[in-house]
Amino acid sequence: MGIFERYLSVWVGISIITGVFIGSLFPSLFSLVAELEVAHVNLVIALFIWLMIYPMMVQIDFHAIKDVRKQPKGLILTLVINWLIKPFTMALLGWLFFKILFIDWVSPATANEYIAGMILLGVAPCTAMVFVWSQMTKGDPNYTLVQVSINDVIMIFAFAPLAAFLLGVSDIHVPWQTLLTSVLLYVVLPLLAGIVTRSRLEKNGDSDRLQGLLTSIKPWSIMGLLATVILLFGFQAEVILQQPETIVLIAIPLIIQTYGIFAIAYFAAKRLKLAHKIAAPACMIGASNFFELAVAVAISLFGLHSGAALATVVGVLVEVPVMLSLVYFANRTSHWFNK
Repeated sequence: MGIFERYLSVWVGISIITGVFIGSLFPSLFSLVAELEVAHVNLVIALFIWLMIYPMMVQIDFHAIKDVRKQPKGLILTLVINWLIKPFTMALLGWLFFKILFIDWVSPATANEYIAGMILLGVAPCTAMVFVWSQMTKGDPNYTLVQVSINDVIMIFAFAPLAAFLLGVSDIHVPWQTLLTSVLLYVVLPLLAGIVTRSRLEKNGDSDRLQGLLTSIKPWSIMGLLATVILLFGFQAEVILQQPETIVLIAIPLIIQTYGIFAIAYFAAKRLKLAHKIAAPACMIGASNFFELAVAVAISLFGLHSGAALATVVGVLVEVPVMLSLVYFANRTSHWFNK
């Protein structure tokens, strides 16, 4: 394990501070970067996420993907957590905190918007970042690809009706271009690049060169993660500094949700006797969110300065540190599972 991986939490912490610091000093710079988007998908962030994911896609052995069907329990666990448990527990926690526990600190209208933002996060399972968490937990890249791909297909059909049901509205607008563009940029393009790279090297029978390439590009994956963190926190520097108490109120149920969903999935994975390389990514998919889509939908439904948009932004802020702690826990408890 290199110095980047060994002290990743330290680098992420430094990146968070750096992002807030630079964002507060040069807000116009981050505003300019924020405008570089297509269908609410920021192209600079997409580039950095692409940089993160490409090395992982090169590792995927597409000849071995057919073997995934021999281990269906991991896929079933992912689907049950993401579509039958997570959205409803997120809605329940939002109601519990903002309608009961925090009722004296938040107005009813604002509380409804915070709950809406949480629901949008809950119905959008992670697409891109899960490849990072999978690699950090030594997950099976072939299995992770199938898990993410199936979730993406289901999300295209289930996101709108499930969000509409939980939000209690019948006319919900889903930015389909955002959804499809995100999947294209975060999954399809790096996947195709990985296929081309690996097939060319394997065609020449050059396995040593393949391993050398994987070793050389691995640090770029971590650098892409850190650059993404700096950008995300730079974009939200003003909100973080101006509304710290609101950030904390929203973060509390989101953090509880993330740890709670992971605990449910991890316990179920152990009972199902899954291998750790399958169990860990499955739990990471359930715990994390497709925050790019949630933010875009919140803005289109409720407005840029709404409580719903703020709640989805807080989801972005808490996800990386919380997921890093779960990666650490999953690695420390790998002996609980089959190899």
